[in-house]
Amino acid sequence: MILDWIILQITQAPDISAAAGTAAVKSLSLLDLIKKGGFIMIPIGILSIASVYLFIERYSYIKKASTVDPHFVNSINEMLEKGNVNGAQTLCKSSKYPLARVLERGLNRIGSPIHDIERSMENVVNVEVGQMEKYLNILAAIAAIAPMFGFLGTVFGMITTFYNISQTANISIDTIAGGIYEKMVSSAAGLVVGIIAHMFFTYLNSMIDRFVNSIEVTAIDFMDVLHKPAKL
Repeated sequence: MILDWIILQITQAPDISAAAGTAAVKSLSLLDLIKKGGFIMIPIGILSIASVYLFIERYSYIKKASTVDPHFVNSINEMLEKGNVNGAQTLCKSSKYPLARVLERGLNRIGSPIHDIERSMENVVNVEVGQMEKYLNILAAIAAIAPMFGFLGTVFGMITTFYNISQTANISIDTIAGGIYEKMVSSAAGLVVGIIAHMFFTYLNSMIDRFVNSIEVTAIDFMDVLHKPAKL
């Protein structure tokens, strides 16, 4: 009876070797995952670097260009109210702000019909916005292309995996799962780069929209001042 009880306890005991094997599962670092993504990770890495560079470069430019000094705007309005058009033009020429170029074009058109002044100012605004939007199309392209590279890497990886299976007739779970998870790395990397690039693109566009809105508000005040011919 005692012997039977000992044998029963042994057979019911947990598989220590299996538990040890589970505990010994090796964790993967980010660098290991990138290496397992294959050669397709090279263009994805280049796209990620390009997106970060473009974001920093465009952010710096738009941030600087969209700066509006309230003192500058107030000075222009005060000069116009006093009829000092030449002084306002000189102040605009000496300013580095895109807003100054917009107002300068309006000042140069004083005496023309109001709608001609508005149209000339809108043309300058379009030029300034075009300068701000420079390279944003590349950022949008990265957001679209990076996931495609990722999926392409996964497809290449799956083709290789199934080719190896056909050659070795080894359809074990280890072989299939290992090949699949390694090749899915490229898909994940492509999606991450694409999402980040799209976020960069959206944020920069929002900065440009705020700039256009501030220009419109300033232009409205400017046109209101021009509607006072007695003071000009």
